[in-house]
Amino acid sequence: MVGERKRNKTENPIFRFLNLQEPCFRRIMHAPTKGLFYAICYPILAIVGVPANFLAIPILIRGRCGLSWCITYYLVAIAVNDLLVIITAVILNRISRIYFRNSVLSTTPVCSISPVLVYSTRDSSVWLTVAFTIDRFIAICCQNLKTRYCTEKTASLIIGIICVLSWIKNIPLYFTYKPLYILDGVPWFCDIKSTFYTSAIWQAYDWLDHILTPFLPFLLILMLNALTVRHILEANRARRRLLSTDNREDQEMTNRRRSIVLLFAISLSFLLLWVTYVGHFLYVRVTGEGYFTSLNTNNVQYILQETAIMLTFLSCCNNVFIYAVSQKKFREELKNLLIIPFTRLTACF
Repeated sequence: MVGERKRNKTENPIFRFLNLQEPCFRRIMHAPTKGLFYAICYPILAIVGVPANFLAIPILIRGRCGLSWCITYYLVAIAVNDLLVIITAVILNRISRIYFRNSVLSTTPVCSISPVLVYSTRDSSVWLTVAFTIDRFIAICCQNLKTRYCTEKTASLIIGIICVLSWIKNIPLYFTYKPLYILDGVPWFCDIKSTFYTSAIWQAYDWLDHILTPFLPFLLILMLNALTVRHILEANRARRRLLSTDNREDQEMTNRRRSIVLLFAISLSFLLLWVTYVGHFLYVRVTGEGYFTSLNTNNVQYILQETAIMLTFLSCCNNVFIYAVSQKKFREELKNLLIIPFTRLTACF
């Protein structure tokens, strides 16, 4: 059956483009997603994600949320990259290939750049979440290192390094594609070159890519949060013993609580929304069944695969809601920002 599928793919270039069976996630990112559910959900993600991140950026930049500037730098960088993920991956990649199948976005030069944009912004968003987790772990658990590491200068340097390395790492993706066919001198769609599957260098690059995102970030966030929780529990017990005879409020723990709640909310959200993708990737690699495409829309594995991808995009939309739920001052700033247009309008009359 597998051999029959491979023979059929070589007969028709259009079918070859749509029926992508090789175990490579990037082919799935280029193949148009089919199904009413995804045709509705991706526009909703864009409608929610773009305004949410647009609102979060100016609110955080103003620095009135009661958070240190070190934390603020990371949150602003995450919001900017989340916004870029929604624009590149959801709007330009997913929605455009569902509703505008034969637009200029489907020409080979454009669709070859698309994976570079999608994966660069995605990797930056993921690793900025890891950097924020490391920063909070050091601030809570490593008091001797806190004064040197948890600074605005260090945060700016780390943010810049992560963004630059993410773009450098994904530039080679541009050279893995070739035109699916040429019509009137215009190259259309993208087909991965056969050398990607036969070259040991490209196979090593593909494995390294999946290890760096999301396996290593997933494990780091999980481990750091576990260590942070253990440290907090031990510190709380120790402070209760020291302050058992003092009825005053523990101001240090009160000041920590805000950043701890924010850390756990962002980290746990990331873990929950990425766990399906990680599990599906492991299943594909262990069983060797390959990824399913838009011709298999009724297949359970196709539904699981596309849902896992969509959940990773959802992780770029929900941070503003986490801020609103966990941070009282952020809610106040959000309310003030939302009523500004109405106050300006009433002032005109």
